[in-house]
Amino acid sequence: MNFGPVPTVGVDALAADSFILDVREDDEWTAGHAEGALHIPMSEFVARFGELTEAAEDGRRVHVMCRVGGRSAQVTQYLVQQGVDAVNVDGGMQVWEATGRPVVTNEGAPGTVV
Repeated sequence: MNFGPVPTVGVDALAADSFILDVREDDEWTAGHAEGALHIPMSEFVARFGELTEAAEDGRRVHVMCRVGGRSAQVTQYLVQQGVDAVNVDGGMQVWEATGRPVVTNEGAPGTVV
């Protein structure tokens, strides 16, 4: 189901305090993620939607990220349909890591994108 173009931004458009939603699965998240991101796997997203609305209650833009941008594009499209100010992060965590942005584990140690 396609309802039009998905709003997209590049990794370079994210500021240090940008609100990031990571929709990758648990094993991907555990290997490494953007520090401070909210993790809700795409497979659980609809059931856990309330967690996002609580975390982003101040109306901040939601930057949706996955490994390369496919899953996050689908979640972004859903969020936009729900009236949320959301954008897909083009290239996802692969570009995030490739541009030198920090990737961490749950313990705060250096992580990797899988």
